[in-house]
Amino acid sequence: QVQLVESGGGLVQAGGSLRLSCAVSGRTFSPYNMGWFRQAPGKVREFVAAIKWTGTITNYAGSVKGRFTISRDNAENTVYLQMNNLKPEDTAVYYCATPRLIYGVLPITSAQYDYWGRGTQVTVSS
Repeated sequence: QVQLVESGGGLVQAGGSLRLSCAVSGRTFSPYNMGWFRQAPGKVREFVAAIKWTGTITNYAGSVKGRFTISRDNAENTVYLQMNNLKPEDTAVYYCATPRLIYGVLPITSAQYDYWGRGTQVTVSS
């Protein structure tokens, strides 16, 4: 059974930084793309970032480009999201996810992801 566990969330002031981690177990980590999504209260879940299994190709939502960096350590079965210059509008529950299938193209919609973690809360105060 594939399991994803996020960590690293918390409360931070605007302009601050956080690093989220997502540990994956239950299957071989490296051939699969990974993604981060977030969901704010009363809003739909939205794409944040994705990374190809090689770690060489990434994709970001426009709202976080230049501030967030996704990376992965295939030896540690872990994907990271470094978040800098955080803004109050970044407040949300952050989820990591991975597809059941191996895609050649980075999936950026939630429908393309099959396994999800339970999320970690990020709160940015103004």
